[in-house]
Amino acid sequence: METKTAAASWAERESRALMYTYRRYPIVAERGEGCRLWDVEGKVYLDFLGGLAVDSLGHAPRVVVEAVQKQAATLIQTSNLIYTLPQIELAEFLVERSGFDRVFFCNSGAEANEAALKLARKWGKRSRNGAYRLITTENSFHGRTLGTIAATGTEAYRRPFEPMPEGYDFVPFNDVDAIADAVKEETVGIILEPIQAEGGVNMPSDQFLPDVRQLCDERNLMLIFDEVQTGVGRTGALWAHTHWGIEPDVMTLAKGLASGFPIGAALAKEPFAVFEPGDHASTFGGNPLACAVGLAVQREIESLNLIEHVAVAGLYFTERLNDLASRQPLIREVRGKGLLIAVELNDEIARDVLDDVRDRGLIANALSGRTLRFIPPLIVSQEEIDEAVDILEASLAAR
Repeated sequence: METKTAAASWAERESRALMYTYRRYPIVAERGEGCRLWDVEGKVYLDFLGGLAVDSLGHAPRVVVEAVQKQAATLIQTSNLIYTLPQIELAEFLVERSGFDRVFFCNSGAEANEAALKLARKWGKRSRNGAYRLITTENSFHGRTLGTIAATGTEAYRRPFEPMPEGYDFVPFNDVDAIADAVKEETVGIILEPIQAEGGVNMPSDQFLPDVRQLCDERNLMLIFDEVQTGVGRTGALWAHTHWGIEPDVMTLAKGLASGFPIGAALAKEPFAVFEPGDHASTFGGNPLACAVGLAVQREIESLNLIEHVAVAGLYFTERLNDLASRQPLIREVRGKGLLIAVELNDEIARDVLDDVRDRGLIANALSGRTLRFIPPLIVSQEEIDEAVDILEASLAAR
């Protein structure tokens, strides 16, 4: 009788106990360190998925382990009816390093975007004669809750759960004229990802975001930037919008904020921070443990000068990939910023390539049949980038 592998046994147990909501890779992870993952059978992988752009300091970073141990031994959860020091300290840290005045803490990117959507609704009642509609873009992604799916410009995510909550108008990304034409009396604002991450790592033109900012100023609209994936250094700047020399009125964060510990945040400038007691809340949001870890991670990113490192490493990674593209006709385009990079292929083979590079020891992901995405930890080294590109080159050469 054939003996099951350890991975197959775990996968079978998962299939009996968990809802079928993920198409998982055939990897059962046991431990991680830096940019490496080990599975239950001892195979080691170079991880260029990074927990989906979450593991900013890599796997099992000492600073996170120590922060969890110290805070868990002191205070984990009190509810938000009681002041806690880590929450106040992390809020102050974020305010001091951004153009925003106030912070609302939650547990995820979707929750952060939910908070932003509610801020827009209330601000519209207060300042825009009850305006409530938001303009969002095609191919956008803002989360999996009912509210954030309604704001997501990808029909496949919305269709199984229709009818959607009303109040969203979809326009093409990178088209300020289409946004301007969509503004109506009921429009309260615009929600955008500075770079569409899940939608394909779609880059804005140099003038698109500044033009949207100007439009919002001229028509008294709230501008929300979803920086759940692009924020906290991912693009080689602390906040992606600073690449274009502008600021939104509201910004949402999550993924890299605590390097794997669940936390989300909505930041707002004073005129748009319109929540009052009873308007919005989160039992676990901003708990001492999450905020202590988030603060430790942000201080570590700062002390290691990781923002500059990401800018340099991202440029090197892009140059290596473009060099490969010049020799490999299967590659159509390399795009992205910092360590948020996509490789678009000429054929519908991205998922096959994904499987093959994984067999060769590299974890990434496919955004479509043609698009591979690489989002390694911010600490990734030049040698690890070389290793990843070499694996991709070998895989494409074998086709």
